[in-house]
Amino acid sequence: MKSEGYLFAGVAAFFLLTDVAYGWFAREPAGVAALTVSCFMASVIAFFCLINHRRKGARPEDRHGGEIHERSGRLDFFPPHSRHPVVTAAGVALCAVGVVYGLWLFLIGAGVLALGLLGMVLEFAGRDDA
Repeated sequence: MKSEGYLFAGVAAFFLLTDVAYGWFAREPAGVAALTVSCFMASVIAFFCLINHRRKGARPEDRHGGEIHERSGRLDFFPPHSRHPVVTAAGVALCAVGVVYGLWLFLIGAGVLALGLLGMVLEFAGRDDA
């Protein structure tokens, strides 16, 4: 994950330099906003990859002497069924409709969305193998 982290850090640096140059010469707010968001998104991915490398160490595909059989075995825990993605989708839909019909519906949608997201994150939090 270290090489991927450095790759996305380079992409973030490129977007940052492009953003500064674009802001200096073009002075157009939409392009500056798009490049700033692109820089932040690449930075988030780089941060995730570098933290994962620090936490889990080098993967077999990161080492020159890595073998295929080193990646065999159990991969992870995958939940068999859950109602929380449906609740999350309903919350997003209510938020989108709330933008059109009013703040009251948007706030209801934000509450439903928060319940769905918390449910997905915390559904299997007490499992030992999760």
